[in-house]
Amino acid sequence: MSIGTIYETAYKGDFNQVKVKIDNDKSIIETPDSNGRLLIHWAALGGNKNLVDFLIELGSPINSVDDTNSSPIILAASAGRYEVVKLLIDKGANVNHKTCRGQTPLHYASSKGHKEIVKLLIDSEARVNEVDELKATPLHRAAAQGRSSIVELLLESPSINVDLCDSTGCTALHLACEEEREAVACMLVKAGASVSIQNKEGKTPLDLCSEKLKNMLHNLLQ
Repeated sequence: MSIGTIYETAYKGDFNQVKVKIDNDKSIIETPDSNGRLLIHWAALGGNKNLVDFLIELGSPINSVDDTNSSPIILAASAGRYEVVKLLIDKGANVNHKTCRGQTPLHYASSKGHKEIVKLLIDSEARVNEVDELKATPLHRAAAQGRSSIVELLLESPSINVDLCDSTGCTALHLACEEEREAVACMLVKAGASVSIQNKEGKTPLDLCSEKLKNMLHNLLQ
């Protein structure tokens, strides 16, 4: 995004200035910048709900992708723009769209701790067990970051699989233990996560955690 461009204007949310430029040349709605992003991408990333709505009404493609295959809903979810995410869902955006790295809006929102967006996405049929190119699920991402409130939401989903392994053979519990995320590790064990699965290095979650956390988890298992 170059300084002073229409794309920067959309990101900043200057509705009137964008409207004037579109009135002069409607083709800019579908004209990508050097990164393949349209005005709707920048408006979504900036959290500018009214401008996003305006662009959609004028025919801007809602699931358009940039050079990383990111759609507007992915950018909005990653940036924590709840109102924009909700609008895009209401307008029919694909909640399970993936980037070039296989990451969905739920991956990003889970990793960054955007609780209300995570709940909204799950309620809108986002797939909780979807994996990225490293075979990591949103639960892996949240667990590794110690996002206990996000982990709690994900565990409430009836379809959640707590023991899925990523490309290194690690479950979400492996990652929580390795990063000493005590609250998350305890949540996962209470939810039935296995403490005996070995990753590709032959390590179980208990092999990766401190003695303190190991004792905590042993107490939960008794």
